Amino acid sequence: MANKIEFTDTAKKEISRIISQDTAKKYFRISVLGGGCSGFKYNFSFEERVQANDNLFDQTVIDNNSLKIIEGSIVDFKKELIGNSFTITNPKASSSCGCGLSFSV
Repeated sequence: MANKIEFTDTAKKEISRIISQDTAKKYFRISVLGGGCSGFKYNFSFEERVQANDNLFDQTVIDNNSLKIIEGSIVDFKKELIGNSFTITNPKASSSCGCGLSFSV
């Protein structure tokens, strides 16, 4: 599969940093769930193994359904006064909420 998601160097470094500190965390998972104030929301977690319907991007796994919604996106990690967080710039999102985790397509 062609690389359909771009990760900034900052995001790659943060994912590697977190995984290196906990042996139970082998993969960073990005998924899209129904809900949030705009219809969909991004979910970030860490897991030990890759599932059958996952796509592997270095140390990140994304299930097939989530990938269809976020393909073409840029994943970044931002350090701000209000806190540190992973962000996704999704070209398919028609609108998003102020939290940056909820969106509609």
